[in-house]
Amino acid sequence: MVECHGPSPDAVNRATTFGVRQRSPAPPPLRSFTIPTHYRSDLIGRLKAFRKAQDPKKKDLSPTVLDLGPVRFVFARHFGFCYGVENAIEISYKALEENPGKRIFLLSQMIHNPAVNDDLTSRGMRFIQDTHGQMLMDWSELKADDIVIIPAFGTTLETEAKLRTLGIDPLKYNTTCPFVEKVWNRSAQLGQKDYSVVIHGKAAHEETRATFSHTAQGAPAVIVKDMAETQELGRIILGELPLSRFHELFGTRCTPGFDPVKDLVRIGVVNQTTMLATETQAIADHLKNVMVQKHGEADLKAHFADTRDTLCYATNDNQDATSELLKAEADLALVVGGYNSSNTSHLVELLEQRFPTYYIKDETEILSVEAIQHFNYPGHKLETTTNWLPAKRPLTIILTSGASCPDTLLDRVMLKVLGFVEGVKDPRQVLEVLLT
Repeated sequence: MVECHGPSPDAVNRATTFGVRQRSPAPPPLRSFTIPTHYRSDLIGRLKAFRKAQDPKKKDLSPTVLDLGPVRFVFARHFGFCYGVENAIEISYKALEENPGKRIFLLSQMIHNPAVNDDLTSRGMRFIQDTHGQMLMDWSELKADDIVIIPAFGTTLETEAKLRTLGIDPLKYNTTCPFVEKVWNRSAQLGQKDYSVVIHGKAAHEETRATFSHTAQGAPAVIVKDMAETQELGRIILGELPLSRFHELFGTRCTPGFDPVKDLVRIGVVNQTTMLATETQAIADHLKNVMVQKHGEADLKAHFADTRDTLCYATNDNQDATSELLKAEADLALVVGGYNSSNTSHLVELLEQRFPTYYIKDETEILSVEAIQHFNYPGHKLETTTNWLPAKRPLTIILTSGASCPDTLLDRVMLKVLGFVEGVKDPRQVLEVLLT
């Protein structure tokens, strides 16, 4: 772990060994985004900036520790707003600024964070659809001079076409993440080379629906949810299961006319960018081995496309940094993010391997020193846990967030917890000393 005075050589070596060589290619040339000041953090943001200045290429993924005496907070090297989210936020607020007096609509949740979406709707924006694509209003209510913002997850070609028939340009304020578009482009390239596309994702998720739509225009496609489904798909390819099993399992998650006999001869794997990168890679590796069994090592390239470079660098970084947290000693973990945030839920899954972990949307979920309300992701329900904050001192707490969570929420969570503990140092004063 890195204290605020900087990383140790051992930490650097450990982080480099852990996964830097596996990381996806660098993001597009970095640029600064104009983010509203109410999303910026006076505390956590300074720690992130400090680590970034020390290690701009993120070669050291070891955590950062903020020692406040009776309480120590441990922060992942990489968390919070990613490139795609900052891009989406900038475009959304630009739309507000450039269109005073006009009606502005969000096609659906711009990102999966309630604080951000609530702020946009408080400024007059309205949702057209929910996150599952169900209409919240009738298309007929839209007018040609209305503004419609496409969310960071992108949207389907069918929805884009619908907006154009209404006289609305869907790309004028298009916040689709560049890395999602990268997946679409690679899928198109695979189709041009007569590959079918296996999409690792959640079929109901906005991004997967969009990726499926864009892929389907140029290639046969099928969606797999996890390794268990992938293994079944592999057995179908190898002839170990009847073709009827394909239609039972994937019939509603494949392109019309998908023929497993001919459409599973040449395949490539892409993913919903917020899925666990390690799981996507494991799925790709499994299908690669299936194709070796089916066609032989010598003919592998003719039957399996290498698509590792489509994995989102930010998702990878978040997950790799969270995996580094598993090496820390801590009493509990707090993960902050929207309950429908796929990337946040995967961070929770990782941390639950070692620590009591509480998935909260903001500081209001911390009800008292005795009780915390948190989201049970597997059960998809809110629950309340008592005696969640140990009495031991010093107390070590992991605090991190998903890619769509503003750093200000982590500030508020940290300060809420500190209010329950006597004798803690003022984090602002500690930061002033450490960062000067």
